[in-house]
Amino acid sequence: MSLTELAAGDIAKAASFASRQLAVLSEESRNDALIALHDALRENKSAILEANARDLQVAKESVEGGSLSHSVLKRLDLSRPGKYDDMLQGILSVKNLKDPIGNVIKRTQLDDGLTLDKVACPIGVLLIIFEARPEVIANIAALSIKSGNAAILKGGKESTESFVTISKVISEAISHTHVPPSSVQLVRTRAAVSDLLAQDSLIDLVIPRGSNELVRFVKDNTKIPVLGHADGLCSAYVHLDADPKIAVRVIVDSKTDYPAACNALETLLVHEDVLKSVLPLIAKALIAKGVVLRCDAPSKAALLEDLTSTEKKLLQDASEADYDTEFLDLTLAIKTIPSHSPLQDVETAMAHISSHSSKHTDIIVTKSETVANMFMKGVDSAGVFWNASTRFADGMRYGFGTEVGISTNKIHSRGPVGLDGLTIYKYLIRGSGHGAGDYYDGPGGKQYKHQGLQIL
Repeated sequence: MSLTELAAGDIAKAASFASRQLAVLSEESRNDALIALHDALRENKSAILEANARDLQVAKESVEGGSLSHSVLKRLDLSRPGKYDDMLQGILSVKNLKDPIGNVIKRTQLDDGLTLDKVACPIGVLLIIFEARPEVIANIAALSIKSGNAAILKGGKESTESFVTISKVISEAISHTHVPPSSVQLVRTRAAVSDLLAQDSLIDLVIPRGSNELVRFVKDNTKIPVLGHADGLCSAYVHLDADPKIAVRVIVDSKTDYPAACNALETLLVHEDVLKSVLPLIAKALIAKGVVLRCDAPSKAALLEDLTSTEKKLLQDASEADYDTEFLDLTLAIKTIPSHSPLQDVETAMAHISSHSSKHTDIIVTKSETVANMFMKGVDSAGVFWNASTRFADGMRYGFGTEVGISTNKIHSRGPVGLDGLTIYKYLIRGSGHGAGDYYDGPGGKQYKHQGLQIL
C-alpha cells in the first residue's frame, strides 16, 4: 500500500492497472475484501487508537501554540464516542449496498438485433488528499473497492501516526483477498502531491477533503477533474410562521451536534416578526450550549430585552465578514430579514444565501408548504431542507453507507458522495453485423426504431 519510494508516474500506473482489474472483479470478491478490511480494523482497534493518541498529543501542542485550530483537533480524534464504531459500521453498510457496477441505466432498441445500453461503470483512479479525519482512509478504501476504483491517498501531517497504522492494517487485510494490492496506495510525502496532480492521463478524479486553502490549491494545480467543496457555509432561515419548538430543536441541533463539521450551521436568518418571540427561545437554547451569538443590530436589540445578564455575555456585534465565515466552532452569525410580505421575505432570505452560501446545505423553518417549496426550489445548494437539521447532509444518514466527501460542484455528483458518485457510465451496443451507413433517408435506406426497452 505504501509506495512513497516510487515516482508519481509509477504510482499512478500501478493504480491504473489495478483499476482495470477491479472493474472486472466479481461483487463477491470485492465484498470479501470489505469483510477482511472491517475485521482487521476491529481487531487492531487498540493499536490504531494508540497511534491516534500520539497524533492528538502533537496536535494539542500545536493548538496551544496557535498553529492548529480546535476544529482540526476535533476532526482528528478517533476516540470520540461512537466514531470508531461508526467507521466500522460504514464498511459493512457499504458492503451490503447493491453492486453499483454493471447496472443498466437505460436500454434502447436501435433496430432489430441492435440494442444500446447505458451502463454504470467505475470512474477509474481516484486521488484523495485530506487533512485530519483518519477515518477517511477506511471510508475511501471501502467505497473504492466496492465501486471498482483504485485509490491513491495522501493524508495531512497532523494524522501521520494514525494514517500509517491504519494503512498498514488495510494493506495486510486486502493482501489476502483477490483485490489487487495497488488498489489502495498511500503517499506520505507532500512533495509527491504536485507530481500526482500532473498525472492527468492516469488519474481520473481528485477529491480534496480539508481546508479552503487545500481545495483551492488542488483546483489551481491540476487538469484532473476535482470533486469537493471549499467551505460549508450553511444557513437557516426562520420564517414568520415558524413553529417555536421545531425552530429551537432544528437550529440547536444544526449548530451544536458537531460544530466542527462542514454541515454545521454558521448563519441564522430570522424574520423580523419573530425577533421577540421565537428568536429568544432559540438564543437561550444555544447560549445554554455555550454558543456565541454575533448579531446584527435588530436581533441584538430584541435579545437584550429578554436575556439574563449572564446570557448577554455571549452576545457580540456581527460584522459583514461574519456572514462569509465558516466558524467550525460554537459561534453563530445572526441576521434579520425585514418584514414586507411573506413571499418577498423568503426571496430576501434566498438572496442573502445566494450571495454568501457555499452551496453546501441550507434550511428553512416554516409551517407553510408553499413557502418551503419556494425556498427548496429557489436555493441553489447541494442540500435544501425543510424543518430538518443541516446535520442530515451526510452520506451515512442518506443511506450511502459512508461517503468519500461532499461535492458542491455541478458535475456528475452533488452533495454527499457515496457509491453512485464514484461511478460514471459507458454506452454498450450489441449488434449482429450492423453498419451505420445502412441508415439513411431514401430508397434502400434503413430507419432507426429508437424504442425504449424495459430493464428487467
